[in-house]
Amino acid sequence: MSLTKSTKRLVSLDVLRGITICGMILVNNAGACGYGYAPLKHARWDGFTPADLVFPAFMFIMGVSIYLSLNKANFNWRTSMSRILRRTALIILSGIALKWILAFIETGTCNTLENLRIMGVLQRLGICYGIVALLAVTVRHRFFPAIIAVLLVGYYLLQLFGNGFEKSAENIVSIVDYAVLGKSHMYLGGSQFVDPEGVLSTIPAVAQVMIGFLCGKIIVREKEIRSQIVKLAVWGTLMLVVGYLWSYGDPLNKRLWSPSFVLVTCGATSLIFATLIYVIDDSKKTRWAFPFLVVGVNPLSIYIFSEIAGEIFRKLQWTTLSFDGVWQPLFGNYGGSLAYALVFLVFNWLVAFFLYKKHIYIKL
Repeated sequence: MSLTKSTKRLVSLDVLRGITICGMILVNNAGACGYGYAPLKHARWDGFTPADLVFPAFMFIMGVSIYLSLNKANFNWRTSMSRILRRTALIILSGIALKWILAFIETGTCNTLENLRIMGVLQRLGICYGIVALLAVTVRHRFFPAIIAVLLVGYYLLQLFGNGFEKSAENIVSIVDYAVLGKSHMYLGGSQFVDPEGVLSTIPAVAQVMIGFLCGKIIVREKEIRSQIVKLAVWGTLMLVVGYLWSYGDPLNKRLWSPSFVLVTCGATSLIFATLIYVIDDSKKTRWAFPFLVVGVNPLSIYIFSEIAGEIFRKLQWTTLSFDGVWQPLFGNYGGSLAYALVFLVFNWLVAFFLYKKHIYIKL
């Protein structure tokens, strides 16, 4: 099936967005706890796995999308401000509502506010979107590299002088999360000392989106596709190299969202993006990408649906029953866990396909 569209949406970007959402669903929905293959499991603390790339890649993509969207309005703050504020509030409130729904499904009670997790994936997306979009319409874009450098270096210095590399309650990131969010409102009740989408670690996450924004600028300013590919590849390689070199003094760490982690994940995503532009937009090899496009045009709605459906399946014991009764006997513990995740992904894809065929695009 052809991916040619009548709209001016960047198809390779939609495909990349779809790949990340599919990755999120696979990572978050293993058939049995403890039996996920290593590439589909997050690093316990320091380190990096393919699963750790998924969420930061989506944040990078959001940065690209911010540039493409606001560029249509010529970055005019008068025409863009209300839309930015409205979308920021909608994404954050959707994240909080999702946490409440998941807690209600798990506990069966509405009185979950005392222990409701405040932050989360959508909340971080909303906060970072709002900050970067507001900067985009109020600050000259030539200052963005300097702002990114200040955010990353400043956060690194906070880590360096605040015991910020240790997995302990004395970590400056942990101290701020406990003080602002409260232990009961953190990920797993604060048992892992820091919230993966916590307060202080939002600083480098903003830089992540800003880097994506600058890559979006490359896409718009460079009219030749080959020039886009080369620049994205060069900058991606540079960020990878610098990020890995920096990791010797600032370990790669998703939970802390370390500056080295930002550069490595932005570099990797930029290279993947350049590859997709070459394959889809330049070489016109598109048939393979259709399944990801279907998800990529409704990314956040499919993510939200997958989270709710996954929690319902676990509550009703469907996950355990299908794993114990079907997937584990057929494929073993690890293979069965992956088989369940793949079938669950297909289930969500069918929902996305229905929306795609009906031309329903739910925007947050």
